[in-house]
Amino acid sequence: MPRLLLRAVFSAALLLLPPLSGAVAQDRAVPDGPAQIQLSFAPLVRDAAPAVVNVYGESRERAPSDPREEFFRRFFGDEAFGGNPFGGMPQERVQRSLGSGVIVSADGLVVTNNHVIEGMDAVRVALVDRRELDAEIVLRDPRTDLAVLRIDSDERFPAIPLGDDATLEVGDLVLAIGNPFGVGQTVTQGIVSALARTQVGITDYQFFIQTDAAINPGNSGGALLDMSGRLVGINTAIFSRSGGSHGIGFAIPASMVRAVVASAEDGADRVQRPWLGASLQALTPDLAEGVGLLRPVGALVTDVHPRGPAAEAGLSRGDVILGIDGRDIADTEAFGYRFALAGVGGESVLRVLRRGGETELRVRLIPPPEDPPRDPVRIEARSPLDGALVVNLSPAVADAMRILQVVGNVVVEEVPPRSLAARYGLRPGDALLEINRMRIETSRDVERALARGRGAWELTIHRDGRTITTVLRG
Repeated sequence: MPRLLLRAVFSAALLLLPPLSGAVAQDRAVPDGPAQIQLSFAPLVRDAAPAVVNVYGESRERAPSDPREEFFRRFFGDEAFGGNPFGGMPQERVQRSLGSGVIVSADGLVVTNNHVIEGMDAVRVALVDRRELDAEIVLRDPRTDLAVLRIDSDERFPAIPLGDDATLEVGDLVLAIGNPFGVGQTVTQGIVSALARTQVGITDYQFFIQTDAAINPGNSGGALLDMSGRLVGINTAIFSRSGGSHGIGFAIPASMVRAVVASAEDGADRVQRPWLGASLQALTPDLAEGVGLLRPVGALVTDVHPRGPAAEAGLSRGDVILGIDGRDIADTEAFGYRFALAGVGGESVLRVLRRGGETELRVRLIPPPEDPPRDPVRIEARSPLDGALVVNLSPAVADAMRILQVVGNVVVEEVPPRSLAARYGLRPGDALLEINRMRIETSRDVERALARGRGAWELTIHRDGRTITTVLRG
């Protein structure tokens, strides 16, 4: 019997069999007429598409027109030549970026990814009707990879309302709208593949919505919509070995978008987040067993700042945070996300495991203090730190520079690209512990310690969890 006929007979036989014992016996919904067969996402797209824009960023960097020009400028400066000493106008190197954005308020407030406009001097948005308008950068938040723009216009714009990502479930239908590969506005459809993805390594606050809706380069900053036409996420990244969509895309939840937009609407130039004053570590199966947990969930407290909110609340080293404000947490990233969303002001309630029993602690939500004051010092002495800006290390500095492990008292905040400090390999975030055997307690100590060098400097720095001592000559 031909193979196709066998397959048909087998399929027909299956239809005649009664349901298996224990099988789900629910009726499946099927179209009951032509009207249902023609159901479409078109009404959702029609309403949302005008509020999804293309975002263009541009930066101009002066490029030397002659190799000799850079050599002479290094020693004599621009003023000595009155412009270009070798004739002609200085050349410019233009860098451009392309991404997507979402209008979230009728007055022209646009949310996009920070990496779309990172390093850009000028930003424009292109509307669905092909008009291009200038936009100002209202707020950048690298820690969430979000940025807020405002369109330079007095007109009212169509906007997508922010939804509630907390109501999403795995399997829900979603639409992604953006401008992949610069081909023009494109809509793709998929489902919520996973929620609360934390081990992605994209931003500081990892709690992503995962979707299989096709997301490609250029979709960054675009909209992820639920079936009510509300914005439940900002598409931000894909997992791909080829650069194209493999059905694993990630979106920043609307709850974080709402917090960043609120800061922009309040006129803030940055998002202010609460400071816990404690270091946390993920639980391994062995650690979980040691503290009496059946599963490795929660965040283990490894250190507590003596004057921080955690210490004030009674949190101790060895405690395990299991939940915050009535929500369970799976790991340190989940706690960081929930704690950041709590905002500044008021209190949060932590559910804590301590010596086999659970307790609740109330922690104040305050911003990280700048104590001690930064007291910035620009190093100008001829040394391996020449050009670097050093500051006193405080909780506020550590938070702003995303320093997770606070070691020492002084940190390098800025290293200009063409400085001697950059040539010697110094980086922002390097903690200066000793210079020429002198312990560095304040930013002013750096200058005094460098003065001890006579063509050679011994530096002890802390970087990426390691303490390094080296001798630099020059």
